[in-house]
Amino acid sequence: MTDLIQQYNLMGLLIGAATFLIIGLFHPLVIKGEYYFGTRIWVIFLLMGIAGCIGSVCMTDIFLSIVSGVVAFSSFWSIKEVFEQEQRVKKGWFPRNERRLAKSQKADK
Repeated sequence: MTDLIQQYNLMGLLIGAATFLIIGLFHPLVIKGEYYFGTRIWVIFLLMGIAGCIGSVCMTDIFLSIVSGVVAFSSFWSIKEVFEQEQRVKKGWFPRNERRLAKSQKADK
């Protein structure tokens, strides 16, 4: 398989497609993560980013190393996006999870 990729110089296209799919995956992860868990989900994105960085450094396969790095930095970017998603919800651009809010208000009492 790698011979085919190298023979036809497809590595750049495969990395581009993988990056596109990863970014496309993280968009709904941020939305759903904020909806169900609030901004507390940022810790999971941080851990995923750290794991992705470690994985990228440890892998010998260049394609997997690059994809792992893209996952890592998409995770780091998602931390910022989670807090921006909270603001988008406050503006009414996305639905608010009333059940999560009710649970947090009960816990505060």
